[in-house]
Amino acid sequence: MGYLLLAGAIAAEVVATTAMKYSEGFSRPGPSLLTVLGYLVAFALLAQTLKTVSIGTAYAIWAGVGTAAVAALGLVLFGEGLSIPKVAGIVLIVAGVVVLNLGGAH
Repeated sequence: MGYLLLAGAIAAEVVATTAMKYSEGFSRPGPSLLTVLGYLVAFALLAQTLKTVSIGTAYAIWAGVGTAAVAALGLVLFGEGLSIPKVAGIVLIVAGVVVLNLGGAH
């Protein structure tokens, strides 16, 4: 159940971050409200996740998946460029998440 809550927390955080881009510095009410609500949901779900998943593992997954998802959305929604260093950074983040999870298995 913890990982399902974590998936919801990540989804809410990604939605909130994307809405923040659309809020244009919090000058647009709709996306601004979605940003605030998204982060409230994300942190509430993350807090519930931490009841059953270790903080290091949960945060590594949260940060890694969230970063990769927002980077992908940046490409698709905002036409952000994709460079070799950017790809390398995302790969390193994902690899770091995997290594942290493998290290916490004992």
